[in-house]
Amino acid sequence: MDIPEESTTKENVQMTQKPRRTFTDEQKAEAVRIVGQSGKPVSQVAQEMGLTESALRKWVKQAQVDRCSDTEGALTSAERQELTALRRDLKRVRMERDFLKKAATFFARESSDPMS
Repeated sequence: MDIPEESTTKENVQMTQKPRRTFTDEQKAEAVRIVGQSGKPVSQVAQEMGLTESALRKWVKQAQVDRCSDTEGALTSAERQELTALRRDLKRVRMERDFLKKAATFFARESSDPMS
């Protein structure tokens, strides 16, 4: 007797996962402030606020990086946003360059064709 294997397609995985929650910068800052001022462990604050512990730890760590400019190798939030924008622009410029290369090749062939 064959037991059908459950497919692990993208659709099935998405159906079993909870929808991804998003938080405003103000909500993140408030959670970080509570961790810093209350003296409670991150795990307790996360549980009280209905957050995952890993997300809150990440926010606390990023807030520390943003406050201290001497953190080696870590990017501030502003630097991270700038890097994302620069990568997006670079991708667009590369696509434009590739298109222009193809167009130049096409028109070079057209002009050298004796039949035209």
